Amino acid sequence: MVTISVVVPVKDEAENVEPLAHEIARAVAHGEQVEIIFVDDGSSDGTPEKLLSLKPAIPCLRVIRHRRNLGQSRAVRSGVHAARGALIVTLDGDGQNDPADIPKLLAEFQTLNVRIGLVSGVRVRRQDTFKKRLASRLANGFRRWMLNDVATDTGCGLKAFRRDAFLELPYFDHMHRYLVALMLREGYEVRFVEVGHRPRLHGRSKYGVVDRLIVGISDMLGVRWLQMRYGGRAEPEEL
Repeated sequence: MVTISVVVPVKDEAENVEPLAHEIARAVAHGEQVEIIFVDDGSSDGTPEKLLSLKPAIPCLRVIRHRRNLGQSRAVRSGVHAARGALIVTLDGDGQNDPADIPKLLAEFQTLNVRIGLVSGVRVRRQDTFKKRLASRLANGFRRWMLNDVATDTGCGLKAFRRDAFLELPYFDHMHRYLVALMLREGYEVRFVEVGHRPRLHGRSKYGVVDRLIVGISDMLGVRWLQMRYGGRAEPEEL
């Protein structure tokens, strides 16, 4: 029975998916029953074909495809819906997250605290441009002030969370950047683990700095509205 599902959203990452898929398989080879789900979000460069060619070598690999680009949050959501594991691990498909860090995140769930909903990676020594790091620092500071979510790096794609907890969250575009605030809103505990970060070897980022900041302000206002309209997590008791 599958207990852990690794979900990787990708778009136009034909040169990155093969080494990344093999790295993930090695990272989880000695753990629980695992499946690896790549969600192709409308690629036009042969990414799905490359992934399908890997299935004989990686039997636990599953490939899901969006026929058109729907965005990273929708790709993650599609992967979680398809997943068979109770625990979900996500990481970016560009190869900058190191799959070797996956066991560190999963280890947090071995404690007796059943209220842990999410373990979020925090990138150290980020391998991004100065402009991108500066924009991220400003956005993280504004988000912490607005949402009081205590997170320092919500942009890290490497996360582990309970599938049932994720499916309870309200869905909207870009929600993957607000999982910490949304999990806290639902009454779950969130933990943070330092993880590595690697330079992108192939392809280029799908996100611009300015457009991300503009969209981020609108998203934060929406999440703040959700926080203010929440009366607390219900713990129903059958009589």
